[in-house]
Amino acid sequence: MYDFRRRWDLGSLCRALLTRGLAALGHSLKHVLGAIFSKIFGPLVSVGNMDEKSNKLLLALVMLFLFAVIVLQYVCPGTECQLLRLQAFSSPMPDPYRSEDESSSRFMPHYNFSHGDLLRKIDFDIKGDDLIVFLHIQKTGGTTFGRHLVRNIQLEQPCECRVGQKKCTCLRPGKRETWLFSRFSTGWSCGLHADWTELTSCVPVVVDGKRDARLRPSRNFHYITILRDPVSRYLSEWRHVQRGATWKASLHVCDGRPPTLEELPSCYTGDDWSGCPLKEFMDCPYNLANNRQVRMLSDLTLVGCYNLSVMPEKQRNKVLLESAKSNLKHMAFFGLTEYQRKTQYLFEKTFNMNFISPFTQYNTTRASSVEINEEIQKRIEGLNFLDMELYSYAKDLFLQRYQFMRQKEHQEARRKRQEQRKFMKGRFLQTHFQSQGQSQNPSQNQSQTQNLNVNQNVTQNLIQNLTQSLSQNLSQKQNPGQEQSDSNTSNGTNDYLGSVEKWR
Repeated sequence: MYDFRRRWDLGSLCRALLTRGLAALGHSLKHVLGAIFSKIFGPLVSVGNMDEKSNKLLLALVMLFLFAVIVLQYVCPGTECQLLRLQAFSSPMPDPYRSEDESSSRFMPHYNFSHGDLLRKIDFDIKGDDLIVFLHIQKTGGTTFGRHLVRNIQLEQPCECRVGQKKCTCLRPGKRETWLFSRFSTGWSCGLHADWTELTSCVPVVVDGKRDARLRPSRNFHYITILRDPVSRYLSEWRHVQRGATWKASLHVCDGRPPTLEELPSCYTGDDWSGCPLKEFMDCPYNLANNRQVRMLSDLTLVGCYNLSVMPEKQRNKVLLESAKSNLKHMAFFGLTEYQRKTQYLFEKTFNMNFISPFTQYNTTRASSVEINEEIQKRIEGLNFLDMELYSYAKDLFLQRYQFMRQKEHQEARRKRQEQRKFMKGRFLQTHFQSQGQSQNPSQNQSQTQNLNVNQNVTQNLIQNLTQSLSQNLSQKQNPGQEQSDSNTSNGTNDYLGSVEKWR
């Protein structure tokens, strides 16, 4: 009611201005336009020579302007005009999967990957025997992703998570067996933050160790993980250690044994490394935070585990990096912390499992709050040069997989639309022909009946003509010696007529 009154008052005001101020406004505009014309065209035009036709044109323009103002107030009574929404037709729709770092969703690939490397479609049957194994690297957002796996997936039998307990029970439908091997489902069954080397040798034993080897099912172990920008991950781990956290419970089992103190010395002497300055954290040569992602994704048995004397350092680094790239490429799935929405999308397409609520991108973290200069930035990148190269490789593969899957999704949608159009066109033609056939059937039946009647009339006329002609010939022959022949002739005629009647 208030909006109606406001628009009515505004309309009355405009009409009053139109009736009372029209003459004054027209007179003023007349002089203004006259002055402009006189200045432009000089003596050719003067104010006094403006005829009545020009005055009428000027009044018409003024009335049109005021009418537009009135209409605008009725159409757009609020502060935000709805007509401005028309700009949406000229501007492209935003990409719902736009890069979380606000950069363009398209990029220039630097690596050549095959079709098999880009296509990720896992035939994961949660009711079968296959298992998803989550390799959790420290400070990559793995805790958040791990919670998504147990609390945010649409399942026939959701994981049972009790209040106050970190672990959830994730059982297959109809079985007392888990389908997920992760921190929040089975706990640290293979050690705290077990790496690739530990998991590949430990998980089969933990899952089927109590069964007879002949009774063990042939499982597929689908490994997944999350990676993060090396500098941000390194700073986040430093802040975590600075607050007093340690991973002393990690086993680091390789080739059946943990490393010795000589192979893996400690960076601190106390119970923890709390209050550690960043410089001290970077200066420790045994710090496992350096190139952690490469070390945890590679097969350490290829380089003699933690024994640095097995091969030269340069060769060791090359073998570790190539092993990490290969394992990452052949994993069922990996995501990136900096691309939460794309990570969710690729996981859903890979395993054909949908999350309930979308992932959230947190651009503000403890690592982002740390201010470092360019020198420290270069120092951290140098300490993590293997991780830097692995992350570049992983990011390229990740974004190529995303674009590949999106293109396949668009192609599939286009194919379905084409099939639907063909189906609808076929149905339309079928219905059209049926309706035409039904409308033409009565006329066709009538024409066929008429043709049959005509044929019958022609046959009857033919028989009558033949009968008359034969009877006339017989009546003209009156020779008594030919009675026998006449009788024969009559018999022949009757036979001929019988044959004609039969044909009829």
